[in-house]
Amino acid sequence: MELKATNRYTIPGNLAVFPYLTMGLLAIVWFFTRWYFVYEATSTKHTHDMYKKLLISLVTLLFIDFGVLFLLLWVGIYI
Repeated sequence: MELKATNRYTIPGNLAVFPYLTMGLLAIVWFFTRWYFVYEATSTKHTHDMYKKLLISLVTLLFIDFGVLFLLLWVGIYI
């Protein structure tokens, strides 16, 4: 198999939207992270809710995963 016969890998989708997706998703992560820290600092033993804490953490995790994925695609690391 010759080198000329192989096709170059191209990314699916438009490369121009990756910066906007990255910044948007990481801004959402920033919001949920601050919300989590404020919730931890202001909740007392009587108002502490473990399910709310887990929900905020899972939503933050979801958005940070996709934010980092689009960040890697934006800088040219195709995973």
